[in-house]
Amino acid sequence: MTKAITLKTIDKPGVLREITDFIANKGINITYTHLYMESNDYASTYIEFDDVDNVDSLVEDLLKLPEIVAAKTDSSMSEIWGKRIIIIGGGAQVSQVALGAITEADRHNLRGERISIDTLPLVGEEKLSQVIEAVSSLPRVGVLVLAGSIMGGSIVDSIDKLKEDYGIKVISLNMVGSVRDHADLVVTDPVQAGVMAVMTVAKTAKFDIDRVDEVL
Repeated sequence: MTKAITLKTIDKPGVLREITDFIANKGINITYTHLYMESNDYASTYIEFDDVDNVDSLVEDLLKLPEIVAAKTDSSMSEIWGKRIIIIGGGAQVSQVALGAITEADRHNLRGERISIDTLPLVGEEKLSQVIEAVSSLPRVGVLVLAGSIMGGSIVDSIDKLKEDYGIKVISLNMVGSVRDHADLVVTDPVQAGVMAVMTVAKTAKFDIDRVDEVL
C-alpha cells in the first residue's frame, strides 16, 4: 500500500539529497516526490513510498535531521485526487469534453472512486506536440483526450510515443487530420468523448476501450 509524508525543510542546497539518502539507507523505495517552495526560507517535500510498516517511526527518525523543521503523514495522491483525465485542444471542444467527463466522474466519485479532470485549451501543432509529450511526466494519467477540429503532423508522433512508452490511452474527437487514425478511440460527440474517457479508467464502469474498433 502506498504511504506518504510531507516534510517542511530549510531551503538550502543538498536538502533533498539528504532526505532521499536517509530514506534509501533504510531500504525504502521512493515512488513519487514533489518539491515546492513555501517561502524564501522554507520548502516542502511530498514523498510517496511502498512497503513501509511503520510510517510514524520513519517520521520520528526524519525529524532528527537538522534540515527538517516539521513532518506529517499524508494520504497518497491516488487516494486524494485519483486517476487523471487530461483534455487538450480548442477551447470550445475542450469545454464540451470536460462537461461530459466531469458529469460522468461525479457519478463514479459518489460511489467511492477518485477521478479528476485536467484541461488545457491550446492550439497549434508545435504547442500541442510539446504538451502531449509532457503528459508522460504527469503522475496518475489514465487517458488523454484530444479535442479539436484538425490535428496531425508531429502531433501523431507524440501520441504514438505516449501510447507505446507509457501505456496512456488516447481518445480523439472525430476531426480532420491523421490524429484520429492513431487514437485508441474516436468519438464524434465531445460530451460523449468525456464520458468514455472516464469510463475507461473507472473501476465501477464496465467498459473496455480496446474492444471498440469503430468511430462512436
